[in-house]
Amino acid sequence: MSTLRALTDEECLALIAPGGIGRIAFTGSRGPTILPVTYRLADGLIEFTTRTGGAMDDDLRTHVDDLEIVVAFEVDAIDPVHREGWSVLIQGPCHHAGNARGDSWADGRDHLITIRPHRITGRRLES
Repeated sequence: MSTLRALTDEECLALIAPGGIGRIAFTGSRGPTILPVTYRLADGLIEFTTRTGGAMDDDLRTHVDDLEIVVAFEVDAIDPVHREGWSVLIQGPCHHAGNARGDSWADGRDHLITIRPHRITGRRLES
């Protein structure tokens, strides 16, 4: 039998610290949207890149001073053989942070976006 337990903020951040693939969720121009992104954790911020002028860039840009779009960001790891895994959910405002560092997996991703975590939750399923 497996046990589901809540993770602390520190445990959540340690699990996602290596970076990799996560999913960003936001309300886009065509409704609820969830997209995979390559990310890294730097100075307490989630960082990922997008294409300037692309659909995500347009949806996450308000052109209104001091208006923040709050997004959800999720990372998980699942082991179906052992029926174990973990999931981390971060919620907070995203910000356009300028030019990308060039570490995106996909070509044309030239614009850096950051998420400042306001709420961090996570769960781990253990045997």
